[in-house]
Amino acid sequence: MSVTLTEKAASEVKRIIEEQGNGQELVLRVGVQGGGCSGFSYSLNFDSETSERDRVAEFHGVRLAIEKKFDPYLDGTIIDFIDDLGRRGFAFNNPNVTKSCGCGSSFQV
Repeated sequence: MSVTLTEKAASEVKRIIEEQGNGQELVLRVGVQGGGCSGFSYSLNFDSETSERDRVAEFHGVRLAIEKKFDPYLDGTIIDFIDDLGRRGFAFNNPNVTKSCGCGSSFQV
């Protein structure tokens, strides 16, 4: 798997799934989409299905699905969850990024 989910991020994902009260087994789908001031932005969604186009792995009880076409953009990325006074949210530590915007929500590779 080209992407890793930290234990803290996995705990937050499980909390969100429980809070939403969705009874079906969900995977966290990670992707890349065009947009933002630097060209690309990350996408995080829940999905109930995977396909042969996906790489699927489990981290700390959370199943993660990523379409193989995103490997060049996400290879080696670690997804963490930050919860402090200055910021709360998922953080992407992506070694492929050559440039990112000031707010950190978009990037170039």
